[in-house]
Amino acid sequence: MCSKTNERATRLHEPGRVCRELLYLRSKVPVREVPAFTFQALQPNTVVKPPPKIDIFKRKPVKETVFKIYFNRGDIPCVMSGRSSKQDPTKERPVKWHCVPENLDYCYYLPIFVDGLADMDYDTRLLAVNGAIDLIMRSPKKVLPVLPKLILPLKRAFQTRDKRIIISALQVIQLMVRLGPCVGQALVPFYRQLLAVCNLYKNINVNLGEGIDPDRNCRIGDVIEDTLKLLEYCGGPNAFINIKYMVPTYESSVFPRCEAPVPR
Repeated sequence: MCSKTNERATRLHEPGRVCRELLYLRSKVPVREVPAFTFQALQPNTVVKPPPKIDIFKRKPVKETVFKIYFNRGDIPCVMSGRSSKQDPTKERPVKWHCVPENLDYCYYLPIFVDGLADMDYDTRLLAVNGAIDLIMRSPKKVLPVLPKLILPLKRAFQTRDKRIIISALQVIQLMVRLGPCVGQALVPFYRQLLAVCNLYKNINVNLGEGIDPDRNCRIGDVIEDTLKLLEYCGGPNAFINIKYMVPTYESSVFPRCEAPVPR
């Protein structure tokens, strides 16, 4: 200890300016970002790369839909003849058919029209939405045999994470459940493919306070709430438990939770 003390007493001390320069140069040493859980993370002058951030609401546009391919080829037997009514989707659709729609093969054409809901082009998507709704309204009894083929196109529309596309797909589902016989019960096994996105956008709504907004069909939170209520009402006894599994915050509107009786 004494020898070290004497050495410290006799050693020439560097001035403070030199120490500050050394610290400054040490702080300017380039640092490499390395992946986590590797041997490179143990090396000097390295920083572990943080995990990437995921935006769950980021839009994922579809490059090209089957409906767009058939439309460019001229295989779609309808064209737009005017503007549609956004207030009531059950009114007369502005679609001009080149043939009788009831005579079409629904197993072939209805999945193509539903696939067009995911198209990013507004005019193409508008034709697909109006065509799909018109086909459903003209022959609701033909929807049930085609229902398994409509799940993947609807799921593709939900995966785009575009609010306008999701609202259009939900309105098509509502129309199928309202008009098609037994469609609500047949959709219960497919809730896991369809209702995953509804859990993300269910609480995205506008607090109007005491105000009233008549254009309810443009708010995705209200459209999802209406769709879930309709699916529960028309889906039979197993609908609520399957909806609750995919959307935990949903409360039953058919069988509301009652308060426990007060013991006397």
